[in-house]
Amino acid sequence: MRLMRLLSALVCIAVAAAQAPDPPEVKTDGIADPVNSRPAGNAGEDNHILGVVPNYATVNDPSYSFKPIRPGEKFKLAAQDSFDPFTWVIVGFYAGVAQWGNNYRQFGQGAQGYGKRYGAAFADGTISNYMTEAIMPCVLRQDPRYFRMAVGNPWRRTGYALTRVLVTRTNSGRATFNSSEVAGTMIAAGIANLYYPSDNRSAGQTMDKFAVNLLSDAGFNVLREFWPDMRRKVLHKGDPEPPPQR
Repeated sequence: MRLMRLLSALVCIAVAAAQAPDPPEVKTDGIADPVNSRPAGNAGEDNHILGVVPNYATVNDPSYSFKPIRPGEKFKLAAQDSFDPFTWVIVGFYAGVAQWGNNYRQFGQGAQGYGKRYGAAFADGTISNYMTEAIMPCVLRQDPRYFRMAVGNPWRRTGYALTRVLVTRTNSGRATFNSSEVAGTMIAAGIANLYYPSDNRSAGQTMDKFAVNLLSDAGFNVLREFWPDMRRKVLHKGDPEPPPQR
């Protein structure tokens, strides 16, 4: 599932960088709009990237006046990303690819082997979501949402998106090291040793899984950053581009 996110992000980068001119700067006075402020991110908007990838924890509006979200809302975001109907389909595809490549050979083949791969892939995504979007953000008092830059040079926006796995906001809105993402991803990679075959439980393989998952999350952030541009410019959906500031 994370591999699909990363591949989709790379496609989106190429399309957005090639076709999207620098949008006008958006000025904001920092005053909250009680109508447009969305405490959980994308409420009322397109919550699926490319129509299938769940995207509930993104704040699209660059003029959004920061408001912290409660612990219950953090757990809601993790649940939405983990149990969205499309998640079950994406996990099934991912398990099929693993079965076709005979990954985790101790799981075997046939229906039983596919079921084990499906369960492992689903556990990977669910545990990671709850660790990075709910449990660790609640413990460390950090915000699990992705706040789009939305304006500026595409390469600058790409750099911003990639670094959000290392930078996040506290509940007070202050920028800080994203220990929720880093620690949560590491914990999820360690927990995976409980249900993957013994041949895949070495310290080196755990670190490899941690690194791949962290990098794929960075790639997914790029997809989050550029998806509204892609939807508007390529698919001709979404809000029109705002007029230039005078």
